[in-house]
Amino acid sequence: MAMTNRNNTKFDCIILATLDEIVPQDHNVRLFEETIDWKFIYPLVKPLYSEVGRPSIDPVVLFKMLFINYSFGINSMRKTCEEIKVNVAYRWFLGIDIHESVPNFSTWSQNYIRRYKDSKIFEEIFYKIVKEGIDNGFIDATVVFGDGTHRKANANVRKSTDKEIEIIAKAYEKELINEINEDRKEHGKSEIDEVTRTEYSYDEATGEIKEEKKTKHIKESTTDPECGLFHKGEKQKCFAYSHLTYADKHGYVLYTHTEPGNIHDSTAFTKTYADLLERYPQIEKVCLDSGFNTAAICHMIIQSERIPYLPYKRPMTKKGYFKKYEYVYDEKLDIYICPNIKDLVYTTTNREGYKVYKSNPKDCINCPYLSQCTQSKNHTKTIMRHVWEEDKEKAEEVRYGRNFKEVYNLRKETIERVFADCKENHGMRFTRLNGKQKNQHETLIIFSCHNLKKLALSKKRIGWI
Repeated sequence: MAMTNRNNTKFDCIILATLDEIVPQDHNVRLFEETIDWKFIYPLVKPLYSEVGRPSIDPVVLFKMLFINYSFGINSMRKTCEEIKVNVAYRWFLGIDIHESVPNFSTWSQNYIRRYKDSKIFEEIFYKIVKEGIDNGFIDATVVFGDGTHRKANANVRKSTDKEIEIIAKAYEKELINEINEDRKEHGKSEIDEVTRTEYSYDEATGEIKEEKKTKHIKESTTDPECGLFHKGEKQKCFAYSHLTYADKHGYVLYTHTEPGNIHDSTAFTKTYADLLERYPQIEKVCLDSGFNTAAICHMIIQSERIPYLPYKRPMTKKGYFKKYEYVYDEKLDIYICPNIKDLVYTTTNREGYKVYKSNPKDCINCPYLSQCTQSKNHTKTIMRHVWEEDKEKAEEVRYGRNFKEVYNLRKETIERVFADCKENHGMRFTRLNGKQKNQHETLIIFSCHNLKKLALSKKRIGWI
């Protein structure tokens, strides 16, 4: 076969065709256009615009540009505008003809600053797509799979300052205090007023007692003070944001919440769980990983009359020592029984919500298992049991249920796959935006793109589009 050389071919030509004829029938923008009616944006943004003045850029065009940005992984509004200029499929999706100028990249940023920054438009768009999935039967929110993922912030880890902050009370602290006081009252102990976050020191020179709030030291970025320093295992230390996210069994994202990277997922859970149930009262089962396997979280899920699906969590015990489960708890007598058949009796309930059980030193001093039990100098074994430990034990019983493995194994096919897909295809590995609010809005748009893509493919599969 002879070699072809088209090096000198001129590509100047006249195309007598419409944009609709040029755009491939299987292009994703056609699916996006047919999946939902984009006109729903107009009534949402109408209060943000003036009734007088010169006409603005069409808000639907602005938000469609944002969807092009993240759906196709461009990750830059400047580059997105450049791509729209030469991509007829993007022009068709936006409703911009071949001779019409494309909005400047700064148009979106100025509209965000002046109109959308403090609005709920991003949440409303996200939940509109979710509602479309629920109404069409593609989303089943009876079982939700939750997890958190970290996203690298736009901040240099070497540019930081040491900051002292006050330790904030936990969301469930008032309920915990009431539970502690009830338990102390049953055991004849005096009640505590609150979990004190104040330390007192005596000044010998003046004879005064000084009151100081309990604080802790953190690293704060000078570039983006709202992010947090994240470090886990062998991962590189970096400033990041954490996104606690819930998905259904088909991989649709139902809810997401952004926190600084130094906030643990279990802490973020207590802030978001009530909001999750308010939006999806049909939830029956909550599937989480071992990082959420705490007494407080088990208590919240069970008290809300939902079933927790949590994996086995290895006891945090030194090698060569008895595990906590090797000490038998007698609920009727409220004691623990050690492997040598000796009693550990209740002594107190502390301010953190733990009931303290201690052994008799006389029983332990000559015990053959002492070296496997405790290193205490006074030969006393201490075991702590949370006041909500029963709820954790109920969650443990679910693990032995008939369909636990079937449900829990879906985590890797749902929430884990969501994170992988969004990081690989929708620019979720890192952010160029500063501030918690901006990153929450960006995350909502990223997951909206993910849901829209799945919704489009689901409708196409059954022939609806």
